[in-house]
Amino acid sequence: MATITELKCAVRETLEARGVLGQLKARIRAEVFSALDDQREPRPPLSHENLLINELIREYLEFNKYRYTASVLTAESSQPEVPLDRQFLANELKVVEDTSSKSVPLLYGLLSHFVNSSDSGGKVFLRGAAASNAPPGPDA
Repeated sequence: MATITELKCAVRETLEARGVLGQLKARIRAEVFSALDDQREPRPPLSHENLLINELIREYLEFNKYRYTASVLTAESSQPEVPLDRQFLANELKVVEDTSSKSVPLLYGLLSHFVNSSDSGGKVFLRGAAASNAPPGPDA
């Protein structure tokens, strides 16, 4: 007859072999975070920008096989369960892709563009959503 320890090991190995153990751990973490989360302070609505950012992150996580982390992101952020269409995402970001760039997440292409860009002396000038409507500053 098997001992409790042997039974635990067998169950763990079976769950790992089926690829379920990581999912269960991620789900438990998400539920614990949800229980600890202060529900009295509601999350802000999912803005268009956050939707796009979350989708870039989800695509990166899934590409790198971080599926459990992606599932927690989806649950915690109220991101739709079904990923956004990649072409839609590229259009929203005004990104033009070639054949080779379509094999990796958009986030890789964006990072590569900024790291390898020689425009503006290697600097990227960012503007916040509120600042984009403001008149240019004295350095403009």
